[in-house]
Amino acid sequence: MILKQFYLGCLAHASYLIGDEETGTAAVVDPQRDVDQYLKEARDRGLEIRHVLLTHFHADFVSGHLELRERTGAAIYLGARAQAEYAFTPLKDGDTLDLGSVRLRAIETPGHTPEAICILVYDLRKDPMNPQAVLTGDTLFIGDVGRPDLMASVGVSADELGGMLYDSLQTKLLALPDETLVYPAHGAGSRCGKHLSTDTVSTIGVQRRHNYALQPMTKEEFVALVTANQPEAPAYFGYDAMLNRRERPTLDESLERELHALKLNEVLRLQTEGAQLLDVRDPADYAGGHICGSTNIGLGGKFATWAGTMLSREKPIVIIAEPGREREAATRLGRIGFDHVAGYLKDGMASLDRTPERVSRTDRITASVLADELASPDPPLVLDVRNEDEWKEHRIDGSVNIPVSHLRARVGELPKDRRIAVHCATGYRSSIAASVLEHQGFTRVMDLVGGIEAWKKMKPALQQAAKAAGRA
Repeated sequence: MILKQFYLGCLAHASYLIGDEETGTAAVVDPQRDVDQYLKEARDRGLEIRHVLLTHFHADFVSGHLELRERTGAAIYLGARAQAEYAFTPLKDGDTLDLGSVRLRAIETPGHTPEAICILVYDLRKDPMNPQAVLTGDTLFIGDVGRPDLMASVGVSADELGGMLYDSLQTKLLALPDETLVYPAHGAGSRCGKHLSTDTVSTIGVQRRHNYALQPMTKEEFVALVTANQPEAPAYFGYDAMLNRRERPTLDESLERELHALKLNEVLRLQTEGAQLLDVRDPADYAGGHICGSTNIGLGGKFATWAGTMLSREKPIVIIAEPGREREAATRLGRIGFDHVAGYLKDGMASLDRTPERVSRTDRITASVLADELASPDPPLVLDVRNEDEWKEHRIDGSVNIPVSHLRARVGELPKDRRIAVHCATGYRSSIAASVLEHQGFTRVMDLVGGIEAWKKMKPALQQAAKAAGRA
């Protein structure tokens, strides 16, 4: 038996290739939309991908089931409660799919979504009675369980789904042997839960003992626990969940349409017509020079999640990137179904060498200089764009907290006639925020280099210097 996990850090997403060496037959479970890695792995191992399974309609990314169907002819499998525009085989409790001496058995586990299933994986040569592993999708994570509050837009309440999730966990997953390996669809950083571990594999026994949501409690207590304090779901989640039900263009088809170079005058024309200029360079490069009115979401961070949070699905996107990275940006946008890219700026920022008046810069300030500024007669306003929980845990005295995901809606709370020093944890989100503020007409914005982490490292040095000055 072959069971390989593929982990995509940007989306904290795990997918799986399962195969039987003897027959050369393989299946892929919960694939990402760019599917070349599965095809290469199968080719290298002498396997043919004939099946693709979704544990549920994912909300945080667009699955690659249609891409694998087009590239390999693979059949698609969904939970029995699923409804989709494309042809698929429904899987109900106990349905099996044999890949030679490897058997996949579906168990219906509604809760995160109504149609959710988990996949039991048997190596029939070793033990035909007990599964080697269970692919749990978003039903059971390492250290957490799937949130039940993402389906309100289609009329299913969090409490109703929470009750289903309790039953699925207690009567089905916890009935498995302790040694069964647990392979979930997400890890730490995903918005599909609140306490996901950085581990990407565990066992039923370990989760039974240590997962907070699997401890003995009533259904009512469980529902209250798993519906409380969930992270804010990005606006694109509902869109992706619906897109995963639909027949749609493949990623290759979308990229072929999107990846063409635009001259500067074309980019500026599109901007005047409402297009979004997305600068995907690192924050430091963006601060050094960027097109006025562009939004910075760097490829070095949780790019897809923040793009889905900050960008409109209704307006075209023009990519501004270091030459050679345009395809990467478009592909990563495509992973969340943002296929409305109008093109990319030819030659990147070098195309503006002769038009410096089109270039804007963002002031950057170090922690020590900010400390001096805050002690001056005219201190800047400190804007903390982290989440409220982060702000409450540790913050700069007197700072104002507006999470970057809420900034456009709450920008009226900020003064335009005062300097604003914006920061996050390390500088990624603050660069997004600075670009948003500039677009909204704020001209006195500074970005704190290194964020709150740099501030925390700087404070002991300042305190030590103050003590030394006092002794002198």
